[in-house]
Amino acid sequence: MDEYIRRLRDGSLKLYALEKELPPKEAIVIRRSFIENETGVPLDRIGDCSISLDSVVKKNCENMIGTIQVPVGVAGPVIIHGEYAQGSFYLPLATTEGALIASVNRGCSLISSAGGSDVRVIKDGMTRAPVFAAENIIHAKSITDWILTHVGEIRAEAETTTRFGKLIHIEVTTAGTSVFVRLSFSTGDAMGMNMVTIASAKAAELISKETGARLIALSGNWCTDKKPAAVNVVAGRGKTVMAGIHLTENHIRQVLKTTASAMQEVNMRKNLVGSARAGSLGFNAHAANVVAAMFIACGQDPAHVVEGSLCITTVDPADDGVYVSVTLPALPVGTVGGGTGIETQAECLRMLGVLGSGDPPGSSAKKFAEIVATGVLAGELSLLGALAAQHLARAHSTLGR
Repeated sequence: MDEYIRRLRDGSLKLYALEKELPPKEAIVIRRSFIENETGVPLDRIGDCSISLDSVVKKNCENMIGTIQVPVGVAGPVIIHGEYAQGSFYLPLATTEGALIASVNRGCSLISSAGGSDVRVIKDGMTRAPVFAAENIIHAKSITDWILTHVGEIRAEAETTTRFGKLIHIEVTTAGTSVFVRLSFSTGDAMGMNMVTIASAKAAELISKETGARLIALSGNWCTDKKPAAVNVVAGRGKTVMAGIHLTENHIRQVLKTTASAMQEVNMRKNLVGSARAGSLGFNAHAANVVAAMFIACGQDPAHVVEGSLCITTVDPADDGVYVSVTLPALPVGTVGGGTGIETQAECLRMLGVLGSGDPPGSSAKKFAEIVATGVLAGELSLLGALAAQHLARAHSTLGR
């Protein structure tokens, strides 16, 4: 070990190159020891790993020194009536925020006691949007025209790169001499970001060759990936999914200790008017809390919580109560690839019955999306109830610590 530490210090060996000379486990130990020496901080807990390192260092994490352990709890069971998720589920949530799981658990109890959530995936398409440079606006218009009249050729070229990816839609927009092409793909049970990037590169080559457009960047930010954007609210990205529940006045009074009219007013003044006044792209109470906790527990890309937070919560008057629904227009999720293969995350996906490829392809990811949406609905119900009953501060005082 001392020889490797010496080489790291004198620069003759780079941190990222340790796996080229050593098995992953030994490389991680040496890298961690080097960082401990450099920072003067012992990293014993970070070094306490239970996951398979060989796979992780190849697929998920460079310059690995260990793992961060996030507490995982469960909420539920919650009854779900989806096209793909049907039955009773316990929701795994990884979080360090006291009171969050208790709140979601209360929402799950309310949903189950009311008969279960309605949930549907409305749309499914992962996007990538290359940006091209045109010579002038006349050239930009000719590029646009060619793309829109040669969709079949672009589709055939893009799909040569993937077995499961299917190009389902193309949108084109311009800004001066910049031409943006938003390509939307179905991606089976994968979240699909890598899949659509490779396929879009092939499509972009064809567009450049046939039109003379100069490819500037494979992502021109009209996708839009990991940034709050109105295009994702309007057009969707990943799974567009909705969940809803009818609550009677009696249910609301018994479980949430408030009234249907109070919930309606909180939602209108907070989630709708307040969000509009703030210029928010999300019109909800705390959807990102549940999306983040389930994403971390289940091996999703945590940065996609940005899109997952673009949720609209509505509370409509209904017979003897209200109908509460959440619409998540951009929920990028997958049950294969990425972090889903890491053992701890795979166990959480297995709890939900969604790990791996579905039959037919895409059904596991859609089932997972329906479960996440129900979790978001549970969180919204509980927080709206707490706010309407003026119980929020008390709950955080008791459980937030």
